[in-house]
Amino acid sequence: MLEASRYNSRKRRPAPESLPSMTENKKPVLRFAPSPTGFLHIGGARTALFNWLFARHTGGTFLLRIEDTDRERSTPEAVAAILNGLEWMGLNWDGQTVYQFARAGRHREVAEQLLAEGKAYRCYATAEELTEMRDAQRAAGKPIRYDGRWRDREPGPEQDGKPFVVRLRAAQTGETVVHDLIQGDVVFANENLDDMILLRSDGTPTYMLAVVVDDQDMGVTHVIRGDDHLNNAARQLQIIQAMGWPEPVYGHLPLIHGPDGAKLSKRHGALAVEAYRDMGYLPETMRNYLLRLGWSHGDDEIISTEQAIAWFNLESIGRSPSRMDYKKLDNLNGHYIRASDDQYLATEVTNLLSRREPPVILDGEAWARLMEAMPGLKERAKTLVELSQSAEFLYTDGPRTPDEAAAKLLTPEARKTLAELKSIFKAAPEWSGPALEAKARAFAEQHGLKLGQVAQPLRAALTGKASSPPIFDVLAVLGREEALLRMGAWAA
Repeated sequence: MLEASRYNSRKRRPAPESLPSMTENKKPVLRFAPSPTGFLHIGGARTALFNWLFARHTGGTFLLRIEDTDRERSTPEAVAAILNGLEWMGLNWDGQTVYQFARAGRHREVAEQLLAEGKAYRCYATAEELTEMRDAQRAAGKPIRYDGRWRDREPGPEQDGKPFVVRLRAAQTGETVVHDLIQGDVVFANENLDDMILLRSDGTPTYMLAVVVDDQDMGVTHVIRGDDHLNNAARQLQIIQAMGWPEPVYGHLPLIHGPDGAKLSKRHGALAVEAYRDMGYLPETMRNYLLRLGWSHGDDEIISTEQAIAWFNLESIGRSPSRMDYKKLDNLNGHYIRASDDQYLATEVTNLLSRREPPVILDGEAWARLMEAMPGLKERAKTLVELSQSAEFLYTDGPRTPDEAAAKLLTPEARKTLAELKSIFKAAPEWSGPALEAKARAFAEQHGLKLGQVAQPLRAALTGKASSPPIFDVLAVLGREEALLRMGAWAA
């Protein structure tokens, strides 16, 4: 990427009140175009979300293009991670996925057209010559860029059969202006934009050329992406203008920072979308949370996907970087868990458990227990991981191994209480939460105990934990045989 800012080659002007679209009356066509060199980054997921929301809001089209021209770093696993991440986020795209590398012939065709029209030229400079050029520029304290040595030079017989690259004959004076909905007008001095390579010496197209050609052929009207691509926009505009193609509407999103204000990195926590899935966040939580990272609708914090589609616009995107706030993310996820349908949550917990190593597969009885206990379980959980951990006593059978807090509750006196309760419960004619609670209350009154002194050791024996859903509901869910087995293991 050209480091334009290093040479003061770009300036910002205020954003215009309105910008021309690629076609005045056409519905927007947007695209998400990740490179498959790794996982779907959380920042990329937000970019995809904003493009998807604007397309759905306007009745436009949302396309997916995999920019796999970097053959050494692009992998099938990374492609799968991107597709799986988008599908988990619920960001469905329109039409078939476009793979950039497969369109290399079309990219070369455009380069050859520019060459034929004199808007591009062959450069025979060798690697050694270019190294010498850069060394000289560096020694002179000048910007490092191609010096145009083949721009107005015709190859001679000595160049026959020699490798060459095809370079764009870029404007050397004046300015290139990126009209940006978010950043305002960003002005680049053309004298600092050198003649970039369109085709490498092996005939393969460069990323800059491929992006422009693909956007044109796919009918893309709006290019919404991270502001780390802002410098690229100036270079790509030069190709667009050379071809006489309509310019898209640009919108470059500020990057996401960590809680400390530094650029988001691994030290701040998870970066991959699938990591958030495995940490127990719901897709609707991630859509809501990422929406609020850089976009606002008044003071609204909880925004459903339906509301987001109805409200979303590009003008409400902020220009400042956003900061990840994991506490806010947890609280938001807790809201969506409490608001979710019990069967949906049980399915999500089941999916989470199936991805464990080794996987945990729920049978019909475990599923039924989970469903019956879900109303109480979901009130306490902020993530699906917490939910699965608090539900562990439901999908595994047999006596519990208490955690440290639960073990403290299983005193010798408490174990005697468990022995007596077991006998009472075993003889109970009705096995239901209210009926068993009535038996426990009568026992507590008879022995001068508070109900908590009975319920807490019962909770520790049945769940292995010091907190759980209402314990008499737990008894009902576990059933007579399993509950008595667990009580018996700790009864003195």
